[in-house]
Amino acid sequence: MRSVPATNQAGTPAAPAKLNLLDLDRKAMEGFFAELGEKPFRAVQVIKWIHQRGVYDFDAMTDLSKALRAKLSELCEVRLPEVIFDQRSADGTRKWLLRLDGGNAIETVFIPEPNRGTLCVSSQVGCALECSFCSTATQGFNRNLTIAEIIGQLRFAVSALAEEGRKVTNVVFMGMGEPLLNFNNVVAAASLMVDDHAYGLSKRRVTISTSGVVPALYRLAEATDVSLAVSLHAPNDEQRDQLVPINKKYPIAELLPACRNYLGNNPHRRITWEYVMLDGVNDQDEHARQLARLLAGIPSKINLIPFNPFPGSRYRRSSPERIQRFARILQQAGYVTTTRRTRGDDIDGACGQLVGKVHDRTRRRFRREQQAPAAGV
Repeated sequence: MRSVPATNQAGTPAAPAKLNLLDLDRKAMEGFFAELGEKPFRAVQVIKWIHQRGVYDFDAMTDLSKALRAKLSELCEVRLPEVIFDQRSADGTRKWLLRLDGGNAIETVFIPEPNRGTLCVSSQVGCALECSFCSTATQGFNRNLTIAEIIGQLRFAVSALAEEGRKVTNVVFMGMGEPLLNFNNVVAAASLMVDDHAYGLSKRRVTISTSGVVPALYRLAEATDVSLAVSLHAPNDEQRDQLVPINKKYPIAELLPACRNYLGNNPHRRITWEYVMLDGVNDQDEHARQLARLLAGIPSKINLIPFNPFPGSRYRRSSPERIQRFARILQQAGYVTTTRRTRGDDIDGACGQLVGKVHDRTRRRFRREQQAPAAGV
């Protein structure tokens, strides 16, 4: 059985920790019920109760036998992240700070639009990478999120938003963390999101974003076919090394073949390339022309992101005129190009602004704070 006995301070066995069923996708849930001597259809029943109906009390799962309900109550629980605070932006964006075990906290953001509602979920406590334009990176890194902590963000948001008649139609793994460095848990959570017995989202409406962890991209192509976004942010290695340091390990020449491989031979799929617009850094006409040449032959959508400032950042947002000109060059080259509307920046809920509460194991934040006084001398 999955529960592991613990020992209390007196040295006597403590009650086994209960299994959080949010940690199980359908395959794992079927395996769990097989251990209990139950048929696989029980897994589907329980998944529907939890993920579709939002029922967490096993006694209320009336199509299960009384004996099975008692067994589940003894061994299992359904435990979501706990809300610390709930912020609402003037534009309708909503941000939650969610408490996790160990004193950490993550941020999750809902972005309402006329025809859809997008939930931006986190995959790590902090981030293991150090992209220089991202506020999350300044917080350091503590650990990967569990499946329960990832899917729990969606389950919580679905319930909270139902109270005001709103729905989550899209999910993007663009919150705190690098999703492909938490590969197994992210893939399992994504499988629940698209499972017809859970949330039933279209694979086109679930997007995993990555800064370019090339080996994991090849694995991802074998594991799922949800949408893919790549944080590119520069059209050449020299600039990308500075903005997205993982490029030093996996340069553009290795990243692009991995992206082509992910698309396979499906003519309906394309990569979304994320490109933050930094004044005087990567936003000149020549950068746009380089980008157009770089992505030639790859089915692509380019998403230009106006930089969202945060305390201590050395960058500035490109002007609207510069962003429009950059987009026009790409459009004239034949690329579908959009400029992301900045949402939730008044509550620090915009792209690159999420910070949460991170007990940093990397000492990255400490190093930054030590360097800050010296920089001002």
